Amino acid sequence: MEDVEIARNTKLKKIQEIAEMLDIKEDELEPYGRYKAKISSNVIKRLKNKEDGKLVLVTAINPTPLGEGKTTMAIGLADGLRKIGKNAVLALREPSLGPVFGIKGGATGGGHSQIAPMEDINLHFTGDIHAITSANNLLSAMIDNHIYFGNELGFEKVTWKRCVDLNDRQLRKVETGLSEEKNIVPREDGFDISVASEIMAIFCLATDINDLKRRIGNIIVGYNKEGKPITAKDLKADGALTVLLKDALNPNLVQTLEHTPAIVHGGPFANIAHGCNSIIATKLALKLGDYVITEAGFGADLGAEKFLDIKCRKAEIMPDAVVCVATIKALKYHGGMPKEEIKNESIEALERGFNNLLRHVDNLKNKYGLNVIVAINRYTHDTKKEIEFLRNKLKEHGIELSLVESWEKGGEGACDLAEKIVSLTNNPSKLNYMYDLEDSIKNKINAVATKVYGAEGVEYTEEVNEKIRQIEKLGLDKLPVCIAKTQYSFSDNPKNLECTESFKIHVQDIILKSGAEFIVAITGKIMTMPGLPRIPAAEQIDLDENGNIVGIF
Repeated sequence: MEDVEIARNTKLKKIQEIAEMLDIKEDELEPYGRYKAKISSNVIKRLKNKEDGKLVLVTAINPTPLGEGKTTMAIGLADGLRKIGKNAVLALREPSLGPVFGIKGGATGGGHSQIAPMEDINLHFTGDIHAITSANNLLSAMIDNHIYFGNELGFEKVTWKRCVDLNDRQLRKVETGLSEEKNIVPREDGFDISVASEIMAIFCLATDINDLKRRIGNIIVGYNKEGKPITAKDLKADGALTVLLKDALNPNLVQTLEHTPAIVHGGPFANIAHGCNSIIATKLALKLGDYVITEAGFGADLGAEKFLDIKCRKAEIMPDAVVCVATIKALKYHGGMPKEEIKNESIEALERGFNNLLRHVDNLKNKYGLNVIVAINRYTHDTKKEIEFLRNKLKEHGIELSLVESWEKGGEGACDLAEKIVSLTNNPSKLNYMYDLEDSIKNKINAVATKVYGAEGVEYTEEVNEKIRQIEKLGLDKLPVCIAKTQYSFSDNPKNLECTESFKIHVQDIILKSGAEFIVAITGKIMTMPGLPRIPAAEQIDLDENGNIVGIF
């Protein structure tokens, strides 16, 4: 049965009932139909003195084409905690239309561990991403309009791109202003996918509406002849953009198929940005639940690192426990086993692939100082011998393992993990950042590369060195770093899965995101506008004879 069919065959509670479970009052809820709603910012104000619940981060090994089921695990864990009598709340990202119609499909979990209404969440939802797209493109329009009417600010170079929430490789580089109208200035432009827009990153790191406006005003959109930055505030665009985002800034409330409350809000790219849901949503969830389950994008080397070094630092929060998700088949893939043979038992490949899991666990436990458990998404072809091998290897390193079957059984299949999380979060938690904000830009990048990735060093081009000097001249070098790297490897080479030999990280570009307040270091080939695959998921998505959506998975 397809995920969409499982979701459609489940009777949901009206969103007002879900809100009542969290003590959200009627006048603090703005319903969008029967099963989704916006939560007023007044809730956080009302509960500001309430003690925070415990925060659980779900991360994973380096992802593979096989899929590890990280979101399914997070949803299953929240349902499992509810099953054992705990007040659990989910805090997740919103899906982007690009991957939904591209290669990934939906991003609302799978099987019996889903958030719902899944079609709505995967498609237009409450319009948050559309609002971000509109704000981004209004800023582009105001830039070109300013240039058209005389260029008073002296734009010599425009760095701001347009965006659209679809995968469209043709838009990566475009020529605009070709109508030959009087005074119009043709120029080279390009599109990012909306979730890679700096406005999305700002949206998710802002602490309130005033902080949102301040950050938008600080966006650098271009430079004049003297090399001085021109900002959105210089264009007097910050007010209008904030107005477009005002309603979107309120978090969205939905539910799992087992009626666990889920706050789903924001969704920045996990490469060019930090890949976590909004600070506002996470902090709200911590006031509403005793246990809050959230996740970070890609593997722990990317998503968890940014969650900890960027989001936690800004929000002044830290996880009480971390779940590192893996599958036995993915570990064998990381151990060099061909994809077509992955269902066959192989302790040798599993042992080689175990090194990937161990490095993530070592980072989280021994470098960041966090409480860690490994959760294995169990498949029917996983053998007892492979499971016991993995359990014993983890035990040697003082790490507990939980086998999870939430895809098939929902919360019931994650009760073991839930019980172990309750026990684990009773241990004292601490968080060691990988660098100090006062460190130089290079020292911050080097710290992540050597401590987290295991690289022997970092190489910089002369162009990158010059850009670093320019950021230092602007006095913005004390921001955190956000390293854009392939998700498939600890290195910057996506084909180097095992990373058994020494490697260096190669920084090819530096981008200052002054509104988001971090510095992006580009390594390898990073696309901010993905393309569709040869057979896009869009070809399978349709309406059946009853008008029901089919094909979203």
